[in-house]
Amino acid sequence: MASSIRISRLISRSFSSASSISLFSRGGNGYVGGLLSKYSTAAAVEEQPIKPTVQVDHTQLLIDGKFVDAASGKTFPTLDPRTGEVIAHVAEGHAEDVDRAVAAARQAFDHGPWPKMTAYERQRILLRAADLIEKHNDELAALETWDNGKPFEQSAKTEVPMLVRLIRYYAGWADKIHGLTIPADGPHHVQTLHEPIGVAGQIIPWNFPLLMFGWKVGPALACGNTVVLKTAEQTPLSALYAAKLFHEAGLPPGVLNIVSGFGATAGAALASHMDVDKLAFTGSTDTGKAVLQLAAKSNLKPVTLELGGKSPFIVCEDADVDQAVELAHSALFFNQGQCCCAGSRTFVHESVYDEFVEKAKARALKRAVGDPFKSGTEQGPQIDSKQFEKILKYIKSGVENGATLETGGERLGSKGFYIQPTVFSNVQDDHLIAKEEIFGPVQSILKFKDLGEVIQRANNTEYGLAAGIFTKNIDTANTLTRALKVGSVWVNCFDILDAAIPFGGYKMSGHGREKGEYSLKNYLQVKAVVIPLKNPAWL
Repeated sequence: MASSIRISRLISRSFSSASSISLFSRGGNGYVGGLLSKYSTAAAVEEQPIKPTVQVDHTQLLIDGKFVDAASGKTFPTLDPRTGEVIAHVAEGHAEDVDRAVAAARQAFDHGPWPKMTAYERQRILLRAADLIEKHNDELAALETWDNGKPFEQSAKTEVPMLVRLIRYYAGWADKIHGLTIPADGPHHVQTLHEPIGVAGQIIPWNFPLLMFGWKVGPALACGNTVVLKTAEQTPLSALYAAKLFHEAGLPPGVLNIVSGFGATAGAALASHMDVDKLAFTGSTDTGKAVLQLAAKSNLKPVTLELGGKSPFIVCEDADVDQAVELAHSALFFNQGQCCCAGSRTFVHESVYDEFVEKAKARALKRAVGDPFKSGTEQGPQIDSKQFEKILKYIKSGVENGATLETGGERLGSKGFYIQPTVFSNVQDDHLIAKEEIFGPVQSILKFKDLGEVIQRANNTEYGLAAGIFTKNIDTANTLTRALKVGSVWVNCFDILDAAIPFGGYKMSGHGREKGEYSLKNYLQVKAVVIPLKNPAWL
């Protein structure tokens, strides 16, 4: 496997003409008098959904190495976003279940073998887990697609392999975590110890369940911590399966516990738990604020937050417009637009603006929307009815604010949560679609005149997660990369999410960094040890 696995590998590849044409119907669709009457992919979402071959075997909570029912006996349905129908009923964890999971994690940390193992032993277990995940690639991918709605090809060819790479990456770090020997002004031996922080509470979102599982669990376990992880209520299935594979690899009981449930109950109980030593959360900015308050009001546990974004994608006057259109399209529409770092504000220089808009519209009209289990599908349904309705309200606001709806803007089909790929031009900075995180397939194209202007406008947001720059000029690239107040800048590329590259935001996009060496700091305490030296030969 290549050392660098990129999401862009999937979104940049071309789909075969045969598979794309099969998604299009003929009669009554396409252009009528120069105007689009309706999307040619509508027929694809009305077909009978493809039945996944994977079985749903794990729907209980995973506590102390065992799958168990919730203490209350309650369950909740997890839905197929293609139809809105129930896939399975999953155990609904509450505060009592979080207490059980934290107690198991505490026992495993304070008295169990995990932090007392040699780092090499921990490494070997993580490597075995990665091997098992790789072996069960297609089962995990099918669960991810069924529960989330993303294309199966994306899950199977990109996201599960990225999870494997992440776990192997952190396994490699396990025996390379060490402190320093520090010279002091006087006869003292000074060293620092990097110690595991203890019980880590982790809350992951629904848009990338498996990848966020890896981003959280990988560094925590490599550092010798134990974990209680709460899945998103929309997508609980794949993390339960992956966690089972970790235990098959030899992970001791209590080291990794999974609680499914809702944010207001299980999530709040985990964030406010007095025996959780560290908290990591990925999700919306508003929920992140609530999580931070709960952590502060309880035991002041440290918190890392990876939150929302409204990332600028800047197309400069010297850009190759065809390449820029394709990259901007991928930056926004990837994963149904449900991506925190999506290039959701497409700034285009006035000299190429009109050409860009026409080509962006044409590209959106070609986007293959349909059953995510069907080969060649680029876009599946949105996650659920709540997100579906939210996106349609934002589209309506764009029209009401005076932006030009170039294409799309409506639901696709009559069942499930499909939305037409939507493109707006003539978007202004004060429009809601340019200010707030839509989290859907809605591209907003804005016009700019010069670098100074676009820097000011790009930074005029509460968010600071990522940015994209498309230019052939190295001086322009250097100016923008240093001026933009964001945690990641991609130049002539987008969504390069290598295991070793840190990811996180400025401002209200969060605190701390995921992935890479930087993420290890989230799960370690630094202890200074000072010992007097008697008659030292040297200082």
